[in-house]
Amino acid sequence: MTLKRLEIVCAFCKADTLLVREPRYEGFKKTGETLKCATCAHVYATEAEVPFKEVHAPKVFDSTDAARKVDVFREAEKGRICCYCRNYIVNPFTQKCGLFLKVVEATDSCGDFKSREPVGPKVSGSVLLSGEIQNTLNSGTHERTGIH
Repeated sequence: MTLKRLEIVCAFCKADTLLVREPRYEGFKKTGETLKCATCAHVYATEAEVPFKEVHAPKVFDSTDAARKVDVFREAEKGRICCYCRNYIVNPFTQKCGLFLKVVEATDSCGDFKSREPVGPKVSGSVLLSGEIQNTLNSGTHERTGIH
């Protein structure tokens, strides 16, 4: 929905005022809008003849004021934090390391980091599976049980 302009300089009373939009009905069906001045109630036939007030937005910022891109991590550091690790598990209540089964934060790091596969998460039904679990399911063999 677009916002309709309200501020006008009335052609009849010359006041700096607002435009009132009143709906017109035939029975219970809306047939249009009546456009009139809020000060003197002068009715405009169409929206084209309404003298809307000129919008003069101040030019406060220019291209030199734009913020520069902030890079917190160097490329070597970026790949070694938990949120990029294949063992990182997120659920609505906590974030855990799947390798050590301890609570971690997304920006923690450890020496046993394993990078995720570059492809996005794979979907099985409505459950998102990590690359390691998906590979196990695709191979058809479970390592611990030996089930095929």
